[in-house]
Amino acid sequence: MKDALSGNLDRIQIIKGWTDKDNKEHEKIFNVAWSDMKTRKPGKDGKLPAVGDTVDVATATWKDTIGAAELTGQWSDPEFDPSQRAFYYLRAIEIPTPRWTAYDAVRFGIKLPPEVPMKHQERAWSSPIWYTP
Repeated sequence: MKDALSGNLDRIQIIKGWTDKDNKEHEKIFNVAWSDMKTRKPGKDGKLPAVGDTVDVATATWKDTIGAAELTGQWSDPEFDPSQRAFYYLRAIEIPTPRWTAYDAVRFGIKLPPEVPMKHQERAWSSPIWYTP
């Protein structure tokens, strides 16, 4: 569920990490659930298109007209190897919202240089789950 004081949810991901037989570290991101799943589909590379953007930088506001208030899903590792140690954690990503720089610009009536980011997507992480054969 979304934070009551922040933006709607964009997506839920599972991040898997493991070490191969050559002791090289790997990480892979799996999109598990996302807003507007009926029309928003992952590309051939597995990446999802952007959720959209309702941020009004001039007023440091946004609208919860995109994203979802709640996302649920079920996931099994399609590449699970019972002989391989791995870790998994969940990451929730919100829709774009104003960054603190946008709030400061509005509050103090200043214009910041174009290279200063004015919006971002908040994230939250779960504790990891460790798998040991």
